[in-house]
Amino acid sequence: MELFFSLPSLFLLSSLFVFYISKFILKKRNQRNCFMLHYECYKGKDERKLNTETCAKVVQRNKNLGLEEYRFLLRTMVSSGIGEETYGPINVLEGREDSPSLHDAYSEMDEIMFDTLDKLFHKTKGLISPSDIDILVVNVSLFAPSPSLTSRVINRYKLREDIKSFNLSGLGCSASVISIDIVQRIFETRENAFALVVSTETMGPHWYCGKDRSMMLSNCLFRAGGSSVLLTNSARFKNRALMKLVTVVRAHVGADDEAYSCCMQMEDKDGHPGFLLTKYLKKAAARALTKNLQVLLPRVLPVKELICYAIVRALKKRTTTKGETASSGIGLNLKSGLQHFCIHPGGRAIIEGVGKSLGLTEFDIEPARMALHRFGNTSSGGLWYVLGYMEAKKRLKKGEKILMMSMGAGFESNNCVWEVLKDLGDKNVWEDSIDRYPELSRTPNPFIEKYDWINDDTMSFVRVD
Repeated sequence: MELFFSLPSLFLLSSLFVFYISKFILKKRNQRNCFMLHYECYKGKDERKLNTETCAKVVQRNKNLGLEEYRFLLRTMVSSGIGEETYGPINVLEGREDSPSLHDAYSEMDEIMFDTLDKLFHKTKGLISPSDIDILVVNVSLFAPSPSLTSRVINRYKLREDIKSFNLSGLGCSASVISIDIVQRIFETRENAFALVVSTETMGPHWYCGKDRSMMLSNCLFRAGGSSVLLTNSARFKNRALMKLVTVVRAHVGADDEAYSCCMQMEDKDGHPGFLLTKYLKKAAARALTKNLQVLLPRVLPVKELICYAIVRALKKRTTTKGETASSGIGLNLKSGLQHFCIHPGGRAIIEGVGKSLGLTEFDIEPARMALHRFGNTSSGGLWYVLGYMEAKKRLKKGEKILMMSMGAGFESNNCVWEVLKDLGDKNVWEDSIDRYPELSRTPNPFIEKYDWINDDTMSFVRVD
């Protein structure tokens, strides 16, 4: 009986089969890649800085505030952890916070988005051009005009007609990590793609002019800022990349009414629009972060650490008597798999709370503290100022892993882990101030000297000079 195929033919077919299978596996692996090629943060002009005197003038202009409201607001500003060099929206600096226009919103967005994108394209000139961009994600929670902000970017840089664009709104401070998750998922379906993620927030049109204390807090914390990030899944750019995405985990606890309503855009009883931050925010953040880390940590920590944790936890349960509370803290040595912690600079209480619950040192939370002091809470762009601080201080070394932690309205906790692909040391947006930190943050807030009487609880009135 003759063989249907000769031995050389069978060998050739087998070789072709192995080749195509290998090519398919390699293609799938490359599509799961997500490399960070470059990122840029916005830094405003000096005339946009909200120093002590400027902030005091803004507060005093609000005729809706009573004496006790002045005292509360000034005391909050003293203890906020925010310094003298953060940037404010132009309409607030010009005294028009109670009558913002559509032009104010567009101007603020254009300045932040185009400033960071212009710098990003300039830094990567010769590597890519705007026409190479396949995916564009823009996230701005409180401003969703028509045409969209993504369309505004596409028009400005004349991006391709087949670009996949996504305009995200209402997602709060964690929208940047959500955007990265979207990009990663699209990368799984496309080869050799480039993506842009633009993260910012519009402050000017949403400056609160009422007297509800829970809504006044946003004026003390939020500042103008944003970022643009360039990503790719092309393996040939691995040697040019700064970092590689390891994993992304998202957790949403919005089914709980308290968590859903603790961070909300609304009007106060007098009809003044603003952003409400309730006392349940800390509780919601802790719950969402716990849910997130329960999924994320097993992906990045060594098996040995997880086994030790399980054993210790089981022993504690057996030895804890009825009515006795277990010790606080996560109970895991995060440093066994993670070297750096990029905490969203949402406020001093958030930074300290996350640091304490995860057992982090002052060194670990320093980047978030300094980003809050220098730039304030810049919403979804805030994580990138923290990352920039780490890089400017030359902390990031090849092979180390960074945990990015963000929280946002909903209530959500969205975290991701990056692996550093080479030693980094660009001073980036921190170039003119990195040498003054962390020492500058220890300088007493100028408000304390001028308004030292505000912390005197025996005072029942406020003096405004």
